[in-house]
Amino acid sequence: MDLLGKFFGREVDAENRPGKTGGGVAGHDTRIATCALFLEMAGADGQFSDDERERIVSILKERFALSDEDAAGLTREAQRRLDGSLDIWEFTNRINENYSIPEKLDILRLVWRVVFADGALDAHEEYVVRKVAKLLRLSHKQMIDAKLEARREMEGEGGG
Repeated sequence: MDLLGKFFGREVDAENRPGKTGGGVAGHDTRIATCALFLEMAGADGQFSDDERERIVSILKERFALSDEDAAGLTREAQRRLDGSLDIWEFTNRINENYSIPEKLDILRLVWRVVFADGALDAHEEYVVRKVAKLLRLSHKQMIDAKLEARREMEGEGGG
């Protein structure tokens, strides 16, 4: 079995998905959907910086307990699917089908961390985050709270 097949054959770690017990295709599709949102945000300002790429890999490794190799494979597959999609609805829909509101808020907070990775907030990035929040069925207040929390976390790390 090739590396990608091996990776996508794995069960989703229930510890990384509170309240969820399953794995299989839906779990892997959710990982891909989450990563695709991160990639979409990283490129929203027309530039995909090394800082953004590193932030995405770090988030994937932490959130899904992945090795460097598996995080890279997930990123490649998510980018392939993102390139083949018309918009981000299919990714947010997969997340809506599989995640609770607190889990979606966590994803939105991580989306903001990707946005802030390069140290700048572009108007188009903010527009895309608003769109993501709306597609995830989250309120404007929830979006702002996630933004403030992400900013506080990054300031605590000394990064922004």
